[in-house]
Amino acid sequence: MYDFTYAKPASLADAAKALGADAEAKALAGGMTFIPVLKQRLNKPSTVVDLSALGLNYIKLEGGKLMIGAMTPHGSVAASADVKKAIPALAELAGNIGDRQVRYRGTIGGSLANNDPSACYPSAVLALGATIKTNERSIATDDYFQGMFTTALNPGEIITEVQFPIPEKAAYAKFANPASRYAMVGVFVAKTAGGVRVAVTGAGQNGVFRHAAFEAALAKSFTPDALNGIATPVGDMNADIHGSAAYRAHLVGVMAKRAVAAAK
Repeated sequence: MYDFTYAKPASLADAAKALGADAEAKALAGGMTFIPVLKQRLNKPSTVVDLSALGLNYIKLEGGKLMIGAMTPHGSVAASADVKKAIPALAELAGNIGDRQVRYRGTIGGSLANNDPSACYPSAVLALGATIKTNERSIATDDYFQGMFTTALNPGEIITEVQFPIPEKAAYAKFANPASRYAMVGVFVAKTAGGVRVAVTGAGQNGVFRHAAFEAALAKSFTPDALNGIATPVGDMNADIHGSAAYRAHLVGVMAKRAVAAAK
């Protein structure tokens, strides 16, 4: 680990100032990816800006929307009565991220800012049509995810809150790597007021993506059988030591059917 300066600002304005003043400064949320990267000397920040004192750990259910502060840990989302009431699929997803240690340190904002191609949260916010709020603006999730580990965030921009509209029904199905618990394939299905949305994580070469063919079929009939015969293009799939592109393409269909069957 390289030497760096540590800062723990007490206000969002001070955190944004610290990050904006130095291109080599990095924000620290839960640190579930960042700390291992530092230990491996794969990143050399000048300053680590700890976001834990900014008051961004909260969950609110107001006006037909579920609002989750960016520094809210996965474990809090999983245990929240408001989340279980409004979007039970989101609570279930959060409760199956990583292990107990990860769930009590990792945060929703950190996960979305990192945009790991195998993370669970990106599929949820994309399928639910959530809005990502920052210290600068509000970003629709269809515009937010821009590729593997790539987002619409500007340098120094800080996620402050995620706003979820309440779906009619939703569910998440994940085929997890048995060691890391990351999704080899995860599919989040949501039936919303604006239509059916299906988002896939862990499988695509460019990270999380919406599955247009599944959405069109489920809009006509929201049943697992509606997905029969719809293939996911193998050429768009990721391949690694854990599974081939063809295997992942097959799993996308299997997980999507399970999600539809479980949606409530």
